[in-house]
Order: sequence, then C-alpha cells, then structure tokens
Amino acid sequence: MGRALVNEFAKMRHLHVLLLVAVLFVVVVVIGLYAGVLTPDFDVSTESAWNTLLLGMGSGVSLVSPLLLAVIASRLVDAEHQGGGWLMSATSALAPGRLCRAKFLALGILITGVTVGSSLVLAAAGFAFGIAAPWPADRWIGLTLCILVVNLALLALHIVLAARVENQLVGIGIGLLGVVLAMFSTAVPVWLAHLTPWGYYALSTAAGYVDGELAPLTPSYLSVAGLGLVAAVVFALFARSFDRQEV
Repeated sequence: MGRALVNEFAKMRHLHVLLLVAVLFVVVVVIGLYAGVLTPDFDVSTESAWNTLLLGMGSGVSLVSPLLLAVIASRLVDAEHQGGGWLMSATSALAPGRLCRAKFLALGILITGVTVGSSLVLAAAGFAFGIAAPWPADRWIGLTLCILVVNLALLALHIVLAARVENQLVGIGIGLLGVVLAMFSTAVPVWLAHLTPWGYYALSTAAGYVDGELAPLTPSYLSVAGLGLVAAVVFALFARSFDRQEV
C-alpha cells in the first residue's frame, strides 16, 4: 500500500489535483471570513463574534466542498479509465479495490489537512480581530471534526461513483446537486436533513439563528458518526467486490 500511496500523490501532481485541493482551502477560508465578519452580528466585544465565524465556516464548507470533492475524486479516478490504469495496476498485483483504497487514503490525508487547516486559520482570524469572549473550543473542535467526517464520507462516495461510472460528468453533476441540497438543508426539519449525505453539513453546525437571534448550537455528533460508519461500510464492501471484478 505504501508504494501505491506514493504513486497516487505523483498522479495528483501530474493531474493538478493538488491545485484543486488548494483552491478548496482558499475558497472555504475566504467565504468563511466573508460570511463571518461582514455581518451585523459580528461584534468583537461579545460571544456572537465567534458564533458568526462558526456559522461562516459552515457556510463556506457547504457552498464549496460538495462540488470540489466531486471534481477532485473524479479527476484522480478518471485517469484510470482514460489510460487503462485499472488493467495496468492489476498486472502489477494491485487489484482495483485496493487501488481505490489507496486513492481514498491519499486524498483523505489532503482533505483532512484542508479541513483542519481552514478551521485553524478562521480561529486565528478571530483572535487577530481581538474577539473579547473566550474561544468556544468545544464547539469549534466539534464542528471541525463533524465537517471532516462528512467530507471524508462524500469523498468515499465520489470515489465509488467515479470508479463505477466512466462518464465523470455524472459524479460532478451529483456534486453540484449536493451544493443545493447542503444549502437547503439548513432550512428544513432535522429529520429531512438526515435523508442525504449533504444534509449532514447542516447537522454539523455549531451556531445558527433561533427565533431570529444568532445562538450557539450543539452539532449532531451521533448522526454524523452514523454517516461516517455507513460510508465506511459501503466503501469497504465496494472495494472488496471491486477486487474480485475482472478488468
């Protein structure tokens, strides 16, 4: 697996996947700052300032991640379809399912870095602005972990989809639909947000408007953990069946 992992990082550089990952990081931070700071509720003398940044981070991720995760996964997997990579890897004793695991691990490392890194930058921005209220470490870390789980679950979904469907426009189209669903999930009942993986971004939120007032919220940890478990099982079953498939 170590050699396969190194090969995936080499492919990323050739396919400009690293650039896409960098774009994901920058856009999430920019939207997070824009949505968090340029709002009437941002007041550095009160706790609401941290809540606006938490809300901004959630908004940035919901707007960008569904589509860019689809594009990133599609870009890396499509190389195997276009260049006969599945067969070449199989002849090197690297089964298709194992190759998908390597892709998920390689991309997962980068997505973890982007998720944690963007969270740290937004937290640092809050301190730089001089927010007087104590940093809500529990909700900030909770939101970051929940976003990470949802990001990795969607990454696994799109790797499976890109491996099964050669037309990569399908996966990208679903990612675009995911943006819409992620945004609408903030305005629907909680039970409805549970019905799609993109709705779990809304379930991860650590701040939101309650009766017109910005208030702290507790992320739905159990729901997000459930999504992560389901995604892990589905990906493991897919990879196992893909290992047995002739290429």
